[in-house]
Amino acid sequence: MQLNSALRWVVLAGLLVLLFVLNLSLGSVKIPVKEIFTILLGFNSVEPVWTEIIWDFRMTKAITCVLGGSALALGGLQMQTLFRNPLAGPDVLGLTSGASLAVSLVYMSGAAGVSLFFIQSAWTVAIASSIGCFFVFLIMLAVSRRLKDNVSLLIVGLMVGAATASIVSVLQYLSRAEDLQVYMIWTFGSLSGLNWTEIKVLATIVLAGLAISMFNVKSLNVWLLGENYAQSLGVNIGRSRFLAICSASVLTGGVTAFCGPIAFVGLAVPHLVKLLIKSHDHKMLLPAVAVGGAVLLLGCDILAQLPRTSSILPINAITALVGAPVVIWVIMNNKIIR
Repeated sequence: MQLNSALRWVVLAGLLVLLFVLNLSLGSVKIPVKEIFTILLGFNSVEPVWTEIIWDFRMTKAITCVLGGSALALGGLQMQTLFRNPLAGPDVLGLTSGASLAVSLVYMSGAAGVSLFFIQSAWTVAIASSIGCFFVFLIMLAVSRRLKDNVSLLIVGLMVGAATASIVSVLQYLSRAEDLQVYMIWTFGSLSGLNWTEIKVLATIVLAGLAISMFNVKSLNVWLLGENYAQSLGVNIGRSRFLAICSASVLTGGVTAFCGPIAFVGLAVPHLVKLLIKSHDHKMLLPAVAVGGAVLLLGCDILAQLPRTSSILPINAITALVGAPVVIWVIMNNKIIR
């Protein structure tokens, strides 16, 4: 049993390393794998420009895949555990919708005759997205203190998401074509726009979310047995729910701020990882799901890159192609997942 468990971890880690190196090797400029390892080890490459391409472009994108995939997967696992719903994802609380609303105001507030942001930049979008996530988080936090039922909280989250989506639809209808185009491009998601400073900020956010989830790991294990059972075992329901929501909000909000809304990763990864790691213990599941999320997003980014061209397909299109079959499988085999 221990050998099998160790072997599964080796497979997961091996996939992460393999896909990470493969991700670095793909692009419009062909760089031999040998030269990639030479550059990563700090030696001079045959072509000096290859060093710049690896460190300033491909490495940042690969690390963004690792951080973004891990964050979304961790948020998804916690939401599925908290709501005891295999189809709950990290955006069920309306956080992604809140971020989308804030970003739509950046690009399309002129449609209402008001310019809320005079300078449109990557940091403006990131800050606006964070504010939108945080605002919805505060709403859901206040609601969670009034509602003791997780199902009701889930429904409120979906309604908040629907309300923000309707406001975005109004802005889209009123906005100019060029503003609408910029916003629509943001909604496709992007993993290649971050520099090293932004990656440091995203890494800090992901580590903070992971730390909160690890601190709440015992409560998450008990939540699997139901809210009433958890309360009978002395679990502080309010604090446990707050920590889970806080962690998912930080993780989802950080990724959405820097990469845009990326769908299906948080929903699909926990189920895929549970097929490999035969455990419901969150001490094992949390790190395994984090690695699994990194593996999936690296794989999706590889599929999104068209060979020998500089063109890259929208990452959301690829994650949907991967995640949708998983959702169908979960619905068809609900007893296996639960």
